[in-house]
Amino acid sequence: GCPGVLAVLGLEAAAPGECELTRLLQDKLQYEMRLQYMKHNFPIDYTVQVQYEEVLRPANITRLRNGTVSEAALRYLWFHVSSQAVLRIREVLPEKHPSWKYTQELCQLFDALGKEYSKYRQTDVETVVADLVKLIHSAGAGSRSKAVRPKALLDNCLKVMRMLYGVPCELGVR
Repeated sequence: GCPGVLAVLGLEAAAPGECELTRLLQDKLQYEMRLQYMKHNFPIDYTVQVQYEEVLRPANITRLRNGTVSEAALRYLWFHVSSQAVLRIREVLPEKHPSWKYTQELCQLFDALGKEYSKYRQTDVETVVADLVKLIHSAGAGSRSKAVRPKALLDNCLKVMRMLYGVPCELGVR
């Protein structure tokens, strides 16, 4: 077989549904919105507590890619980390909060993406990713936690999303 061809196919294997939803997310995560809803509407220097594994930055992706983790597995990981981040933010908001509706809309988009990913089995993704996803959902006492600003969580979400979906979903970086 031709390894080159497989590599290209691997990169492009994002379902149409994934692409549609990531485009909608990109619109929702525009800088002005992140600034307004995740910074201005919160007290100065406000942070939420998240598990260490719930912070996913472009550097983490680069490192995992170099460890030959498949793009599909990286997208699966991004989905779990990002949807968890949105839940963390929503947990601290009362319904009357000016950012509540925005966070709710993000939750709905992630719920829809979750349906795209529900066909993945733990066995389909590399162990390193499966283990990270388990850690994220176990929220055990053993995991280290850190304080992160709500906007920083969504900044990471968007940056990593563009890294993973930019090419296969043709996300024009606006």
